[in-house]
Amino acid sequence: MEPNWDDLRVFLAVARAESLSGAGKTLKLDPATVGRRIQRLEEGMGATLFAKSPQGYALSAEGERMLERAEQAEQAITLATEEMRGQTGQITGVIRIGAPDGCANHLLPQVCASIADRHPDLEVQILALPRVVNLSKREADMAITVSPPDTGRLTVQKITDYHLHLAASRRYLNQHPNIQSLEDLKGHRMIGYIQDMIYDKELDYLSTLQGDAPTLVSNSIGVQLNFIRHHAGIGIVHDFTLPAARNVRRILTDHVSLTRAFYLVRHADDRKVERLSRFAQELITGVKEEVSRLEALSAAAEITVT
Repeated sequence: MEPNWDDLRVFLAVARAESLSGAGKTLKLDPATVGRRIQRLEEGMGATLFAKSPQGYALSAEGERMLERAEQAEQAITLATEEMRGQTGQITGVIRIGAPDGCANHLLPQVCASIADRHPDLEVQILALPRVVNLSKREADMAITVSPPDTGRLTVQKITDYHLHLAASRRYLNQHPNIQSLEDLKGHRMIGYIQDMIYDKELDYLSTLQGDAPTLVSNSIGVQLNFIRHHAGIGIVHDFTLPAARNVRRILTDHVSLTRAFYLVRHADDRKVERLSRFAQELITGVKEEVSRLEALSAAAEITVT
């Protein structure tokens, strides 16, 4: 039996979620129905597509071959849908972006709101995760990362550099010994990442400093910033977050100044999808301009206070 698109859609959902329940959420079907659909597909094809275990559904060798065919069909359906929508100048439908939480909280809301103003029939979903978003399993249509991936059928575009510095709240600095050098960090409470949850080496900000090991830690840069805002200690902050944290100021800027970059990562096959390509270009432009704007505001505010 040759599978139809509805069969392949169910197959893809299970392959990506690696479970009936996860696929059911995507398809808005109950897991039992998904299971019956997969069983019917396997019986019709005379092949076992998944190895089932208590840990979930893993693709068999036949399933791996089917995956390639199913993704080709998915791409063809997507392109046909794009052509039917026509060149209206508008981006429509749903687009999901994965991003680290600093970017997701402090850059993407205003950038995506501006894009949505220009394209009112567009729904933007921001997936903020303390890990790399898995595009091969279609967790998102595209992702912003802090390192370019070196595996997978992906395309990568550098968006922009951004900057980070040590910082603390003004109250914390007023109530604790003066900090003039890296040596002075000793004895101060440090704030940082949970060490075994640092998912990218570019996030290991504090490893080269001479201060004490951080004792207030989180896998979220947003939580770390809130520790700092609430006078709990010293940590590394993105310069673009400082306009939203007016009681926080940078310290030791001549000694510690980090530069990182954001990259936009997409599935290679999506280069042919016009709406995703147009959205990606508007996103890149918006994030680049927003980082520049917020970092300039941060620098201006520091000069004013000084």
